[in-house]
Amino acid sequence: MRIIKLSIILVVFVLQHVYGQKIEMQKINFLIGTWKIEGKESYETWQNKDGKFTGESYKIRDEKKYVSEKLEIKLFDNNLVYIATVFNQNEGKGIRFILKQSERYLFSFENLQHDFPKKIQYKIINKDELLVSVLGEHDKGFSYTLIRVHSSGKEN
Repeated sequence: MRIIKLSIILVVFVLQHVYGQKIEMQKINFLIGTWKIEGKESYETWQNKDGKFTGESYKIRDEKKYVSEKLEIKLFDNNLVYIATVFNQNEGKGIRFILKQSERYLFSFENLQHDFPKKIQYKIINKDELLVSVLGEHDKGFSYTLIRVHSSGKEN
């Protein structure tokens, strides 16, 4: 009888964790769209497709699009994971950052074993403005503001 109770408790705990992560996934719908780095011709775009968020970072130069990074947020091993694949780095493999902090307006994806960055944070300023912080050791790094230029994941 004790084993059955423990099994039920374990199943309930696992289901709560998985359900909680799916709720966290819904909370990051604010990312969907195209965002421009304030004062630069650099962009980040996100869409929600097939149960995961996919995106890319790119620059516009001479009216051409140059993608520098592929981005993805998905459930992996019961965690919400942000995967950044920077071209010409890390042998083309993505770096994983696990959602460690999720408050109403702040989402912190972390990989403390990575050299830099160790944290990638998105802070909602308002529906059309985000503060992104890219942090390393002792939370030192840089931040920039993203301004929404289109909400469907495509540019104007």
